[in-house]
Amino acid sequence: MNITNNTILITGGGSGIGLEITKALSVTNKIIIVGRNKEKLDAAAKDLENIFTIQADITNESDVNRLYEEVKTTFGELNILINNAGNAYVYNIANDGNAHDKALAEFTTNYFAPIRLTEKFLPLLKEQNEAAIVNVSSIVGLVPGAYLPTYSDSKAALHSYTQVLRHELAKETNVKVFELMPPLVNTDFSAEIGGKENGIPPSDVANDLVKALQENKYEVRVGNTESLYQNFFAGTEGAFSAFNS
Repeated sequence: MNITNNTILITGGGSGIGLEITKALSVTNKIIIVGRNKEKLDAAAKDLENIFTIQADITNESDVNRLYEEVKTTFGELNILINNAGNAYVYNIANDGNAHDKALAEFTTNYFAPIRLTEKFLPLLKEQNEAAIVNVSSIVGLVPGAYLPTYSDSKAALHSYTQVLRHELAKETNVKVFELMPPLVNTDFSAEIGGKENGIPPSDVANDLVKALQENKYEVRVGNTESLYQNFFAGTEGAFSAFNS
């Protein structure tokens, strides 16, 4: 698809992978970054071109309704939605406890929020000549990380939802559905699980997404996600052992 002259909404666009995607696309596109922290959004937008900020909590229905109305009124040409915002807990599911509440918070941000946003913005996207939805899942959506048990569950659910959404929208609409599947990335988000030491640069993830959009490559398996993907389909038990060794 064309990667210029688009109007793009990115949730969690003020930091990490979302910010790098913003940087990669902002020169030739209009970007709306959304997040809960206004200061972080303003700081991210300060030195970039074509950036607009909207403070909103994507887990809050009233905020989502307000976000939609503002975008529809001011940016009615919106044609790309990137569901990037995430929430994760690092813990031992057998010993640390409170898995239910952690899972509920993770699924609310990582799974239910993208579904709500997609349904809300889909009519607007369908009006455009060319449109896309990008769901940012994770390597752990294919093979769960033992240290991220219920986060992995939420990303597996998002992966499944994205596949079905792509299948259905391809029948009668011009809305393309992409899934970005990063491995461990060097961001503040992943610092607790070794991202600073072992993660790839978030700019690599953003650059792979830009290339995939150009080439209409719908599953974007970044870095070692691709090799794990091959192992996953060769044998799920072997993939789990390799990932968690």
